[in-house]
Amino acid sequence: MNSPTPFKTVGVIGLGYVGWPLCLLAAKKGYRVEGVDIDEQKLQKLREEIKKNRRIHAGKDFARLRDAGGVVFCVPTPVTSKQLPDLEPVKAAATSFAPFLKKGQLVILESTVNPGVTEEILLPILQQGSGLIAGKDFFVAHCPERINPGDTKWNVGNIPRVVGGLNKLSLEKAAAFYRSLIGDKVKPMKSLREAEAVKIVENAFRDINIAFANELAMSFARMGIDVVNVIEGAATKPFSFLAHYPGCGVGGHCIPVDPYYLIDYAKENGFDHDFLSLARKINRSMPKFTVDLVVQGLNEAGLSTRDAKVAVLGLAYKAGIDDDRESPSYEIIKMLKEEYAANVYSFDPFLKQKSIAKNLEDAMAGAHAVVLATPHREFAALSPAYCKKAGTQVLVDGRNFFQKEAFEKAGIIYKGIGR
Repeated sequence: MNSPTPFKTVGVIGLGYVGWPLCLLAAKKGYRVEGVDIDEQKLQKLREEIKKNRRIHAGKDFARLRDAGGVVFCVPTPVTSKQLPDLEPVKAAATSFAPFLKKGQLVILESTVNPGVTEEILLPILQQGSGLIAGKDFFVAHCPERINPGDTKWNVGNIPRVVGGLNKLSLEKAAAFYRSLIGDKVKPMKSLREAEAVKIVENAFRDINIAFANELAMSFARMGIDVVNVIEGAATKPFSFLAHYPGCGVGGHCIPVDPYYLIDYAKENGFDHDFLSLARKINRSMPKFTVDLVVQGLNEAGLSTRDAKVAVLGLAYKAGIDDDRESPSYEIIKMLKEEYAANVYSFDPFLKQKSIAKNLEDAMAGAHAVVLATPHREFAALSPAYCKKAGTQVLVDGRNFFQKEAFEKAGIIYKGIGR
């Protein structure tokens, strides 16, 4: 290990896209890992991988965590249908673990939460359920997860981390643990709340900049200006500009979720985040903007949306992965069906079990319009000739993935996001 820690066994609660990579990394660095997840299907999926790695053990019983020197919470923190933070997974995990919490253990919350949750929500549950005192009998820290699904360059083993502790010793222990995993790429924060705020700020920053790009796209579409060319032009400036691009909607587990945590927490403390709320409003409007392009395109082709076949390509929120959380594709599909009575065929090569069409050919056959919602490289085969052969008259490029001029030259009505 790069930096010694006072324990040899790590417990991980939640074996999803955050927890499982952490298990693998900890095992690689020499730790014995005890994983817990209440989802039996998830455990079954991981069973073979667990068998291959003698350092990792997993199950549903929280009692297996009693011998771990450090226990890391990696449970999901979504928002409700009313865009309010849903902390039930954190509360449930803490309640289940508390009876097995022992003196000297380090408890780390990696789940994304708004400032104050570790102290106001997690600690009371752990103290009440264990009879122990945080900061004295056991130690508490927050290290917001940082992972980018599908990224071949940045992963849990090389992305820098920030850590906040309940007290000085909690911070020292947590920082030592993460340094044993990733070396010196660990920044200690002055408090738990500062560490909690970091993740919210990271994703709110991206949400705001994407909203700016989306608003420009909707504006430039009326002016005959290609927003992609403009952004790429602006990006030639070597300082003070960071390119973000428009699209048919923002999905995933972070960007469309985390700003609501800050909005809600600030409101509880007497402040309204108008800027963040507006960014969320703009980004949530993009599926409708995309559907409007479908309607416009079909009308230009002399077709009605009623009973028109529309192929929606991609259900995942980003290319190259099978994660469809908060994917805008579902909102697009819902509007096309319910508001315009279109006959929608969806297909995603990474989510075949959730696709309506059996394959790409099935989705494309006879489709009057096509909506590219996820830029999977598998969809690069959709050449103008392919679309013409399938009978496609309208292509709505929700990710500005294709060459506009090539499709227009072939006589296909092309609608990009701000192009």
